[in-house]
Amino acid sequence: MGAAEAIDVDAVLRALADGNRRAILRVIRSGPQPVGAVAQAVGMSQQTASHHLRTLQKAGLATVTADHTRRLYALNTDGLAAVRSYLDDFWPERLAALKSAVEQREEKQHG
Repeated sequence: MGAAEAIDVDAVLRALADGNRRAILRVIRSGPQPVGAVAQAVGMSQQTASHHLRTLQKAGLATVTADHTRRLYALNTDGLAAVRSYLDDFWPERLAALKSAVEQREEKQHG
């Protein structure tokens, strides 16, 4: 089982439901950032940014590494891959239903 499969998709979706956390992900996707830089970029206190970053980390959407006395947060694409995999499971079924509907419509028109 890969890392993306071990991620709790429900936790990722809950984390992504918050606009502040999505804004933070846009900041950290460019590379590792300390909490202060993230907080400044999204216009919130360091305490609030830290709370959101911990939530993102627990959900598998962010990683944290120590750099001397500070912690750097970066995007973890495993969480996004888990959600994409979950959503991709819906497409074959939906495409098959669409194909069937189109074929039935064509039969009615020509038949």
